[in-house]
Amino acid sequence: MNAAEWITRRLPELPDEHGVVGAQLAVLADGEITDVAAGLLNAGTRAPVTTESLFQIASITKVWTATLVQELVNERRLDLDGPVCDVLPGFRPVITPRQLLTHTSGLDGDLFHDTGSGADAVEKFVARLADAPQIAPPGELWSYCNSGFTVLGRIVEVLRDKPFNTVLKERLAVPLGLTIATTYAERTPSHAVGHEDGRPVTDPGPESDWPAGSALAMSARDLLAFVRMHLATPAFAVMRAPQVLLPDFGNRASWGLGWELPDYSGGPVIGHHGANRGLASFLRVAPKRGIAVALLANGGAAREVFDDIIENVFSELAGVRRPEPPTPPDAPEPVNERFLGTYRCAGHEVVVTQADHGRVRVDLDGEERVFVALRDDAVIALERPHTVLVLMGDLVHFGRAAARI
Repeated sequence: MNAAEWITRRLPELPDEHGVVGAQLAVLADGEITDVAAGLLNAGTRAPVTTESLFQIASITKVWTATLVQELVNERRLDLDGPVCDVLPGFRPVITPRQLLTHTSGLDGDLFHDTGSGADAVEKFVARLADAPQIAPPGELWSYCNSGFTVLGRIVEVLRDKPFNTVLKERLAVPLGLTIATTYAERTPSHAVGHEDGRPVTDPGPESDWPAGSALAMSARDLLAFVRMHLATPAFAVMRAPQVLLPDFGNRASWGLGWELPDYSGGPVIGHHGANRGLASFLRVAPKRGIAVALLANGGAAREVFDDIIENVFSELAGVRRPEPPTPPDAPEPVNERFLGTYRCAGHEVVVTQADHGRVRVDLDGEERVFVALRDDAVIALERPHTVLVLMGDLVHFGRAAARI
């Protein structure tokens, strides 16, 4: 089955197989976008997903925010390596826009504040970050940081003298002819609803961190129209250059200016993914081949659907292979006792205790599993998914860095 056949024949089967309520898949190849839809927008109303339906793209929004920042850099209105306080005088952490774009600012990443849904929501949000704690010195450590992208959104607002969502529409959506929603108030019956345990999510959470990914919604086709513009704009190529290495979670990856750079073989690949309550979004792009795939889904094991797409569509079209994920060693060494302890960061707690046979129990946000040694400085979950934790001094890293308490 070739990629085109897979797209039209296989996707409709995947939601039922993996408990996904509804999904859209779009593929960019040879400058053209092909898209398909399957399942339901809402299990309650039974409204079907179409290719025009809108799904929240969650943290993929960060690439849109980074693009608005890069436009300001290209216009010489913003210095990526200048202090943020040069643009936001009341902001006290001494960090730069580049550090925010690369998740190396040291800000505690998951500080979520509900500051309403008005035009001043981002301004109020960032005001509450003025004295935000830093888990590491600026520039020293990659740790995924939602809060930092809300700060970037405020920089966009100040330099454009307009609310963030207005700038996003005027500079990206309208020129590209895209249909998007930037707030919950703009939702219509054609919007996908998040689902948890097969039931619609009634409370999507606060929306005031728009630049980090709370509410922006579109179709998979329009998401790839944005990607196609990116690939055709030489001034945005700098965003795809590696800026920082991620901690070694078992496969080496880097981060650019807003883009994730996973370590595929066969050529460079960029992307991002996102998750809101009961919603998941995935994006992978092979820039040199002009190939991209986007999957937007509501509920269920959407990651497993995306894994199938990567193996059977993206890899075939782009001639690339993703790195093999780490797996537990057959005969692991005992876990270094330095791992034992309790670690915290905003919104997360990790408790590591001794288990038998040289293993440890890891309670991550209330979910306890057994881990074994992957390396002296890393442990890996024994059962799937094989989550990896890396020890870095008095920090344990799982995508976010949490400090020992």
